Amino acid sequence: MNDKDTIRQRTLEAAHLQMIDGNPFDDEDYAMFEMFDREGFSTEEQLAYIREDLKKRMQKKEKITTRSAMPPFLMVRNQLKS
Repeated sequence: MNDKDTIRQRTLEAAHLQMIDGNPFDDEDYAMFEMFDREGFSTEEQLAYIREDLKKRMQKKEKITTRSAMPPFLMVRNQLKS
């Protein structure tokens, strides 16, 4: 088994474990790991990428939550300011 096969096998095993945990991989997850393999990301680079992506997702989620918690008149006022 060559390195590419080993990496692919590990990705499939990780996907299976995620599924068992009730958090299966989606198409974006597979694409991300394929990018890591294709571009030769080191483990440190992979972790940094994932952390940055999570940070962006959390910030986006906070904005959505904050907006939905706002009274409608404030949402309209904020939109008018933009």
